Amino acid sequence: SNASNSTTVQALTGTGVAASQHHVNLSWTASSSSVAGYNIYRGAQTGGPYSKIDTSLDASTSLSDSTVLAGQTYYYVVTGVNSQGKESAYSGEAKAVIPSP
Repeated sequence: SNASNSTTVQALTGTGVAASQHHVNLSWTASSSSVAGYNIYRGAQTGGPYSKIDTSLDASTSLSDSTVLAGQTYYYVVTGVNSQGKESAYSGEAKAVIPSP
């Protein structure tokens, strides 16, 4: 009702399944050249295009990507960045297949 003093209450029931949380753990070998850090990229098809998934240089050689979705396939590459900001070529590609619910 849209009456000004309406007190209508509707009971709701239901069941559901909690969404499972997936993540991809990545690790790579440190560059033999001096680097300030690494950029990590992800794409939806082999060979790219890729989008950078970190907002700043990652000083470590590992990353856990928890923004992946069930039923999707992702392709990852990493670049090294030196202290002058020069970025290397992409690393070899890693593929991650996320299971469907």
